[in-house]
Amino acid sequence: MHALFISKQNLTHNEITTTIHACGLNASELKVQQLGNAACITSKSPNQNLVLLDTKPLKIISQECQIDINPIDVSLANTNFKVLAMDMDSTVITIECIDEIADYCGCKAEVAAITEATMRGEIQSFSESLIKRVALLKGIPIEALQAVYDERLKLSPGVESLLQSANLHNIHSVLVSGGFTFFTEKLKSRLGFSETRANTLEIENNQLTGRVTGHIIDAQAKADTVLNACQMLNCQPSQAITVGDGANDLLMMSAAGLSVAYKAKPSVQAKAQWVLNYSGLDAIQAIWEKPSF
Repeated sequence: MHALFISKQNLTHNEITTTIHACGLNASELKVQQLGNAACITSKSPNQNLVLLDTKPLKIISQECQIDINPIDVSLANTNFKVLAMDMDSTVITIECIDEIADYCGCKAEVAAITEATMRGEIQSFSESLIKRVALLKGIPIEALQAVYDERLKLSPGVESLLQSANLHNIHSVLVSGGFTFFTEKLKSRLGFSETRANTLEIENNQLTGRVTGHIIDAQAKADTVLNACQMLNCQPSQAITVGDGANDLLMMSAAGLSVAYKAKPSVQAKAQWVLNYSGLDAIQAIWEKPSF
C-alpha cells in the first residue's frame, strides 16, 4: 500500500492522529498532509510503502473510528484523472426523486419498495423496475416535479465543492442517472456538470402518462456513458472516477480507474475501491488535489 486517504465531514487533527494510531502506524515515520476534509498519509521515506501493524481489516478500523480509510497504490496515486461520472439519486442528492414524486399520488410506499429492491440488486432488470414504478405515476401533474425539486431535493454534503474543484482542474464531469432529465438538467445548471444523461418522463396535458420516452438509462447505458466520455476526451477508462450507491451503478464503477461507493448498499461497497460512509463528496477531490508522492 503506497498511501492511505482518510476522510470525514469536518475532519479534525485529533481524528487524524487517532486513526493513525488505530491502524498501528508509527506517526514519527509518516508524512501527513491534510487536504480539506481528507488527509493523505505516506511514509517519510521515498518509495516506501506503508505497513499496518494492526491486523484488523481497514473496514473494521473505519467503523470503530467512524472515519473513512481508503488505500492508494502507486498507479492510482499517479493517475491523471480526466472524467468524473456520478449517479444522481442518493449520491449527488439525498433523495430518490421517483419516490418523492410518488408521494404526491399516495403510492410512495409501493414505489419505494421497488426502488430499494432494485438498489440492493434483488430485481435484476433495472428497465423492468423503472417501467413498473413510472406506471404508478400516471396522472401526476408536472407541478409535482417542481415541488419535489423546490421542497424536497437536498444536495449531498460536499458536492458543490467537488464540482467546483473538478471544473477548476479541467475534469469532465458527467451526471448519469437512472432518474429523470427534469432533475438532471436543473442540477447541471446549478452545479456545473459538463454533461448529463437520464430518462425522460412522457408528459401529455401537463400530466405524467406513466411512461418514459426513448432509451432507458440502465446499468449498461451508464457504463457506456463513461466509456464514451473517455473516448471523446481521448483518455483511458483508468483515468475516470465513478461514484454511485446502488446495484445499477456497478457496471460503470467496474469500468473506471477509481470506483467510489458513497453511502452505498453493502453489495456496492463490497465491490468498490473506495468507500465513503462518514465523508462528504468533497473527500473525492483530494485524489486530484493530492500532494506529490
